[in-house]
Amino acid sequence: MANRKPSYLDLFAGAGGLSEGFQRQGYIDIAHVEMNSDACETLKTRSVYYYLKQNNMMNLYYRYLREEISRDELYHSVPEEVTSSVIEHTISADTMNQLYSRIERIKRSKRIRKIDVIIGGPPCQAYSLVGRARSEDSMESDPRNHLYLRYIEIVDHYKPKMFVFENVPGLYTAGGGHYFSDLKSKLDEIGYEVMDHLINFDDYGLLQNRKRVILIGWKRGSGRFYPNFEVVNHEYTLKDLLSDLPVLHPTETSDQYKTTEIPEYLKKYNIRTENDILTLNSARYLNEHDAEIYRRVIEAWNNDNKRLKYTDLPEELWTHNNRGCFLDRFKVIASNLSSSQTIVAHLSKDGHYFIHPDINQCRSITVREAARIQSFPDDYFFEGNRSAQFIQVGNAVPPIISEMIAKELLKQL
Repeated sequence: MANRKPSYLDLFAGAGGLSEGFQRQGYIDIAHVEMNSDACETLKTRSVYYYLKQNNMMNLYYRYLREEISRDELYHSVPEEVTSSVIEHTISADTMNQLYSRIERIKRSKRIRKIDVIIGGPPCQAYSLVGRARSEDSMESDPRNHLYLRYIEIVDHYKPKMFVFENVPGLYTAGGGHYFSDLKSKLDEIGYEVMDHLINFDDYGLLQNRKRVILIGWKRGSGRFYPNFEVVNHEYTLKDLLSDLPVLHPTETSDQYKTTEIPEYLKKYNIRTENDILTLNSARYLNEHDAEIYRRVIEAWNNDNKRLKYTDLPEELWTHNNRGCFLDRFKVIASNLSSSQTIVAHLSKDGHYFIHPDINQCRSITVREAARIQSFPDDYFFEGNRSAQFIQVGNAVPPIISEMIAKELLKQL
């Protein structure tokens, strides 16, 4: 045990994007705490994946992806503790003691005495600038505003060596800046030095414009510090991310790659391997009215590198009365750029903001394509229906980024 890798506790775990990087770097996962049932099933499936991979039993996982065995059969093929480390639980002032009890049971079963790192970030909707703009009271009455207090309470309870807190840029200004200043003040009171940076993930290899607050804390006097993340310079474009995927038209599904040749970007970031099975690649239905808009938006970009505003469309295509804001509600994923627009959970509602760049396909992106833009590997399976899958992908921390964080923290642990 003296030479073991650090252990970590995953809070507000979502579909496991933040955890994925720590798994890849060999950290020992203690538990993943998440309230959404679909995300919990995704976390369980990924936990099973890692167990099977470590025990040379990947044929079972591939059988599941091919739908040759059920999810229950997959879960029953591994020891119970593999899936029981996923705790479907609401984190609130009333449930903390129950949560602590469950975590302690898991720690004992894994023979781990100490939690070295806590990772996670409360749901971002309450801090989101878009969410506040659409809310009558700017989300002031949303109880999720105060979930950071539960995060602090858990940090204080387990006293890890370090922690990672991830959230949207709106965290800085939510509640007039009170929540963020209170977060830092209370972490200082319980003995932690903290530092935060607003990071655009496209500076670090992600092909997506995605800005997030990454706050990292460490015990005062430990000599630890905020890592210096190295900027990644590259010439990859979104074409490198999508070019090997099959041509799909609305409502079509395909589980076959277009080519066996794997683009360099996908190899470099372990997004696709030779053994992968293509899943979650089903295109949405599209009515003819929206299809005409899609065609115009794709042509404007592909021919002239022009982003069409809603008001640039012919009036006969207008269906929204609001023509003063959200004028870019129809937007193509530009294959010739090095980063896409931010992947968001709203994809569960419609894909108008995420139109595939191939005019011959004329559709919005699939779950798998969205997951790739988020840097999830093709062997990462999201449970639930398509809407639930899009939500999980949109809310996730990209594994490229989480692994970068985990790697740098490991140097200090």
